[in-house]
Order: sequence, then C-alpha cells, then structure tokens
Amino acid sequence: MCAQTILITGAAGFIGSHAAEAFLARGFRVVGADNFCDFYDPAWKHANVRCVGQHMEMHTVDITDASATAALVRSARPDVILHLAAMAGVRPSIEKPALYARVNVEGTVNLLQAAVSSGVSRFVFASSSSVYGNQPKVPFAEDDPVVEPISPYAATKRAGELICYTYWHLYRLPVFCLRFFTVYGPRQRPDLAIQKFTRLIDQGKPVPMFGDGTTSRDYTFIDDIVAGIVAAVERCDRYRIYNLGGSEPVTLSRLISEIEEALGKKALIQRLPPQPGDVERTYADLARSTVELGYR
Repeated sequence: MCAQTILITGAAGFIGSHAAEAFLARGFRVVGADNFCDFYDPAWKHANVRCVGQHMEMHTVDITDASATAALVRSARPDVILHLAAMAGVRPSIEKPALYARVNVEGTVNLLQAAVSSGVSRFVFASSSSVYGNQPKVPFAEDDPVVEPISPYAATKRAGELICYTYWHLYRLPVFCLRFFTVYGPRQRPDLAIQKFTRLIDQGKPVPMFGDGTTSRDYTFIDDIVAGIVAAVERCDRYRIYNLGGSEPVTLSRLISEIEEALGKKALIQRLPPQPGDVERTYADLARSTVELGYR
C-alpha cells in the first residue's frame, strides 16, 4: 500500500517541524510549506528544517497567494492537510490587524479551496485557546460560547474555525479544529515566554512582567500537542473542535520562579501594566479530547 501524503503548512515552525518528524516516523510522505517570513529570525526556521532532515519535501510558499497555494496542493496530491501556518501572537496582532486577517483568514480560505479542488480527504486546522477570551468559566470546554475574542489574533482564529465549518457543510470536507493551549518545548519560538524569560534571566537582563503576576497559562509540552495532532489526522471524519492542553494552569509569577530555580539565578523583574488583548487565564477541559482522540 502506498504511503499516505500529508501537506504541513508552517512546517518550518516550532510545532510544524515537530509534527513533520512525527509523521515521517510513521511512514508518511511529508510535504512541507512555509513562507520563512521575518516575524522572527528566519534562521530559526531554517535550523528547524535541518532538524527534520532531507526526507521532508520542503517548499517556500505564501498561503495568501491563492494561485501558488493551489499549485502546491495539486502537485503534492496530499491525502490530508495539516494547516499550521499563521501569523501568531496577541500583541503584534493589535499592531497589524489587517495582516493577521489576510494570513489567518484569507490564507485559510485559499488552502480550503485548494483542498476541495484537489480532492483532499481530510483537513486539520490549528486554532488557539485565545478564542475563549476572558470568560469566567473554567476549565474551557469546546462547547462554551466563543463570541467575544479580545484580540485580532483570537478573532482570526475563530474566523478560521467558522470557515472550516462552512467547507464541511458545503463540500463535506472533514475538518478537525485543534485549539492549542500555550505550547512549549525544544525549538520554541524566541518570542514565547519560557524561551524568552529563560534567556533574559540567564543573561541578567530585565524580565517584563505585564500585570501583577497572577495571570495564568495552561502550558502544554510539544510532545503532547504532536500526539494530539497525530490522533486528529488519524480520526478526522467530520467537523469537530478539540482542546489540546495540559489542564494545569501556571501563574506568571510561578513560571518565573520555576525558571529562577532551574537556572539558580534571580530575575530582574520589570513591572509593566497589563497589555490590551491578553486574557487573564487559559485552562483546557480535556474531556472531549480524551474520549474521542485518546489524548493524554
């Protein structure tokens, strides 16, 4: 039997490169796509691709280019698309909302349209815990209302989920939307908290603390996220949304303390006002993912 082909967008990124390794290990033909943008130093992405190795077929493609996206999908002939490519980050999205809308919404539409046109059988979309906003109920469950996003990033991720449903409704393209909770681990982006704080504390530089340190995040190790992605790809047969998290929120103050203890160094805290668009907490309810995906 021929190996299945998976097309991974954002394959040179943190999560994408780990997912590529996992699917190669499972015997998939892996086709990767990334635009190697300068949101952070592209050298990090090129290093990620080298970690994955030469068995991934890598293409430089911008998903906002509908023609190039369609051509890639036609030539790759994937059985499944894992759509990880996106403009990430809450705070930058407030500065560049149009760019976030173009990449995260229009780019997703381009990929869905190419998938339908080329007969792709399954589509897995990377969403985000940010879609839950500042709702007081915890933990966050997939059927909770998600109608009040508080950043352009969150709004574009929710829009992506909705357009994915539309393609399921119109074309019966099975789509699983995965709401990632704060992911950490090897090859983490340099702008993300654990990577950034560790570097700053180690170098004796000020660590920015937005607010009073009581905000919390549901940090989730990359291996758990990849396991959830693999399960979703294997089971994708309809439209469904799943949380992928750790279900153990950690406050900002505790995170910094843990890093201090690991390094044996004290942080120089730079106290700053809370940032617009930042949610107070994230906390995943994993009941659905556990039962239906076998997650964790």
